[in-house]
Amino acid sequence: MSDVTQHSLPSAAAPDPVALRAAALNSALRGASPAEIIATAVRELGRDRVALVSSFGSESAALLKVMADVDPAIPVVFLDTGWLFAETLAYRDTLIDQLGLTDVRSIKPLPADLDRDDPAQDLWFSDPDKCCFIRKVEPLRRALAPFDGWINGRKRFQGGARAEIPVVEADGVRLKFNPFADVSREDIAAIYTLGKLPPHPLLESGFLSVGCMPCTSRASSEGDTRSGRWQGRSKTECGIHTMKTS
Repeated sequence: MSDVTQHSLPSAAAPDPVALRAAALNSALRGASPAEIIATAVRELGRDRVALVSSFGSESAALLKVMADVDPAIPVVFLDTGWLFAETLAYRDTLIDQLGLTDVRSIKPLPADLDRDDPAQDLWFSDPDKCCFIRKVEPLRRALAPFDGWINGRKRFQGGARAEIPVVEADGVRLKFNPFADVSREDIAAIYTLGKLPPHPLLESGFLSVGCMPCTSRASSEGDTRSGRWQGRSKTECGIHTMKTS
C-alpha cells in the first residue's frame, strides 16, 4: 500500500457576500429610476446606515434634489478639503436651505495629516495623489465608518473609468449605489428645470466640473465636463472612487 501522503486541494475562496448582494441588486434595479435606486438603498440598509456623498459641485443639485424627494433626512457627507472655492461653500448652504436637507456632515482632513504631509500647502502641485488622499480619501473613510452603504453621483456619460459603472457595486464591506449611472445630460437639465434648482455660481464662467481650487480649471471641451480637472496631468480621479473606502 502506498505511503504517499494525500494532500487535499485548497478550497475555493468563499463568495464575497457584499459582492453577491451588490450583483443581485444591480440586476434587480436595471432600468430603475434614480429615485427608485435611492429608495431601495434606504429600504435595504436603513436611513441611518446609508449616506449620500456630495461635492456640491456643478451637477450635484440634481442628485440632492432626487434624494430630498425620497427623504431629506438621509445623511449627506461633504468633504471640506480646505481648498474649495468660496462659491462652492456658499452653494452648499443655498442647497441645504432650498432642499430642506437635515443631516449634512462637513468632514475635514485631520490637522495632524496636514501638518505632517502638507506644511507648505503645496502638496497639490508636488504630489496631487497624496494631497487627494489626505484631504478626501482618508476623511471619507472616517465619515463612512458608521454606514453600510453610500450613494454617489457618477455618470457613465462622464467617460473614462466611469463609462461602465454599474448601478450597484461592492466597495469593500459596503454597497455603493450609483443612481445616476444611466442618466443623460438632458435628464439632469430636466431635474434642474423642474426643481427650479440654482446652478453652481462658477458654471457660467466655464467651470463644468468643480473640485478643489488649485486643481480645477475651465473645461477645455463642453463634451467632456471633467476636462478642467487636473489639466495637464494624467490624473482623472481624486481616489475616492478608485480606492476602497474600507
